[in-house]
Amino acid sequence: MTSHSHENCQALLGSLSEYIDGELPSDLCTEIEKHLEGCENCRVVLNTTRRTIDLVQIPAEGNPLPSEVRERLFKRLDLNEFLNSNH
Repeated sequence: MTSHSHENCQALLGSLSEYIDGELPSDLCTEIEKHLEGCENCRVVLNTTRRTIDLVQIPAEGNPLPSEVRERLFKRLDLNEFLNSNH
Protein backbone atom coordinates (compact mmCIF):
# COMPACT_ATOMS: atom_id res chain seq x y z
CA MET A 1 0.00 0.00 0.00
CA THR A 2 1.36 3.40 -0.92
CA SER A 3 1.38 6.24 1.54
CA HIS A 4 -1.13 8.96 0.95
CA SER A 5 -2.40 12.09 2.57
CA HIS A 6 -5.47 11.80 4.73
CA GLU A 7 -6.61 15.01 3.04
CA ASN A 8 -7.21 12.80 -0.01
CA CYS A 9 -9.44 10.61 2.16
CA GLN A 10 -11.40 13.62 3.36
CA ALA A 11 -11.92 14.83 -0.22
CA LEU A 12 -13.05 11.35 -1.26
CA LEU A 13 -15.50 11.02 1.59
CA GLY A 14 -16.92 14.44 0.78
CA SER A 15 -18.01 13.24 -2.67
CA LEU A 16 -18.85 9.65 -1.75
CA SER A 17 -22.61 10.01 -2.21
CA GLU A 18 -22.22 11.51 -5.65
CA TYR A 19 -19.73 8.77 -6.56
CA ILE A 20 -22.12 6.01 -5.48
CA ASP A 21 -25.00 7.68 -7.33
CA GLY A 22 -22.92 7.98 -10.51
CA GLU A 23 -23.16 11.76 -10.53
CA LEU A 24 -19.45 12.56 -10.82
CA PRO A 25 -17.49 13.20 -14.02
CA SER A 26 -15.60 10.17 -15.26
CA ASP A 27 -12.17 11.74 -14.64
CA LEU A 28 -13.05 12.30 -10.98
CA CYS A 29 -14.39 8.73 -10.72
CA THR A 30 -11.08 7.46 -12.10
CA GLU A 31 -9.19 9.51 -9.51
CA ILE A 32 -11.39 8.16 -6.70
CA GLU A 33 -11.01 4.57 -7.91
CA LYS A 34 -7.23 4.99 -8.02
CA HIS A 35 -7.32 6.27 -4.44
CA LEU A 36 -9.51 3.34 -3.37
CA GLU A 37 -6.96 0.86 -4.76
CA GLY A 38 -4.42 2.07 -2.21
CA CYS A 39 -6.64 2.97 0.74
CA GLU A 40 -8.32 0.15 2.60
CA ASN A 41 -10.02 2.53 5.06
CA CYS A 42 -11.83 4.38 2.28
CA ARG A 43 -12.82 1.07 0.63
CA VAL A 44 -14.39 -0.02 3.93
CA VAL A 45 -16.32 3.27 4.20
CA LEU A 46 -17.47 2.96 0.57
CA ASN A 47 -18.63 -0.65 1.00
CA THR A 48 -20.37 0.12 4.29
CA THR A 49 -22.14 3.10 2.76
CA ARG A 50 -23.32 1.04 -0.21
CA ARG A 51 -24.63 -1.71 2.08
CA THR A 52 -26.43 0.85 4.25
CA ILE A 53 -28.09 2.38 1.20
CA ASP A 54 -29.18 -1.07 0.07
CA LEU A 55 -30.70 -1.80 3.50
CA VAL A 56 -32.60 1.45 3.69
CA GLN A 57 -33.98 1.11 0.15
CA ILE A 58 -35.67 -2.25 0.71
CA PRO A 59 -39.12 -1.99 -0.90
CA ALA A 60 -41.99 -1.66 1.57
CA GLU A 61 -43.78 -4.68 0.10
CA GLY A 62 -40.64 -6.79 0.55
CA ASN A 63 -39.05 -7.55 3.86
CA PRO A 64 -39.02 -4.09 5.52
CA LEU A 65 -36.45 -3.16 8.10
CA PRO A 66 -38.05 -3.39 11.57
CA SER A 67 -38.67 0.09 12.96
CA GLU A 68 -36.38 -0.42 15.98
CA VAL A 69 -33.52 -1.55 13.71
CA ARG A 70 -34.14 1.37 11.34
CA GLU A 71 -34.13 3.81 14.28
CA ARG A 72 -30.84 2.44 15.67
CA LEU A 73 -29.25 2.50 12.21
CA PHE A 74 -30.32 6.09 11.49
CA LYS A 75 -29.17 7.29 14.92
CA ARG A 76 -25.83 5.57 14.47
CA LEU A 77 -25.41 7.21 11.06
CA ASP A 78 -26.54 10.56 12.52
CA LEU A 79 -29.58 10.66 10.23
CA ASN A 80 -32.13 11.54 12.92
CA GLU A 81 -33.85 14.08 10.67
CA PHE A 82 -34.93 11.23 8.38
CA LEU A 83 -36.51 9.13 11.13
CA ASN A 84 -39.73 11.14 11.24
CA SER A 85 -39.98 11.88 7.53
CA ASN A 86 -39.39 8.42 6.02
CA HIS A 87 -41.46 5.88 7.93
